[in-house]
Amino acid sequence: MAERKASVERNTLETQVKVSINLDGTGQADLDIGVPFLEHMLDQIARHGLIDLNIHCRGDLHIDDHHTVEDVGITLGQAFAKAIGDKKGICRYGHSYVPLDEALSRVVIDFSGRPGLHMHVPYTRATVGGFDVDLFMEFFQGFVNHAQATLHIDNLKGVNTHHQIETVFKAFGRALRMALELDPRMSGMMPSTKGCL
Repeated sequence: MAERKASVERNTLETQVKVSINLDGTGQADLDIGVPFLEHMLDQIARHGLIDLNIHCRGDLHIDDHHTVEDVGITLGQAFAKAIGDKKGICRYGHSYVPLDEALSRVVIDFSGRPGLHMHVPYTRATVGGFDVDLFMEFFQGFVNHAQATLHIDNLKGVNTHHQIETVFKAFGRALRMALELDPRMSGMMPSTKGCL
């Protein structure tokens, strides 16, 4: 089996991002982004998706976190697209429900070749540890645009905003793991009746 690894760099006047991933990893994460709460959430993707993530970013955090969060999402999406390759043999679809105390989230993903984000998270607070929670939509939008995936995110229950967000990222990691699993019965086959994705 070919290694499903990729490294991508994105350099702009606002951020310099380096991402390396291994889709068949053990959940190891090496994160240096300068946004601790985002790093905590990306660690959930690695651990629960069994994806090795190495992400380093230098961004214009003196302005705010926006460009850093968005560009990490974009670059991560590019790395996923590169590592997945032609998509032959993958399960394509993934879903997960994850609870954390009172919070419960559902994430469903389709590596369809068509970017789309449908996100409903009724945050109970606007910030967590100084982090603007609205920026997570920018992260996921950047990801789907460049991974070419359709992503549905629904926080079904939750009072504690940290719990709401953490259930989303844990469920995202689990859904990725399911969607990217190689099905031996699909070996060399495209998971689409169109013959391409």
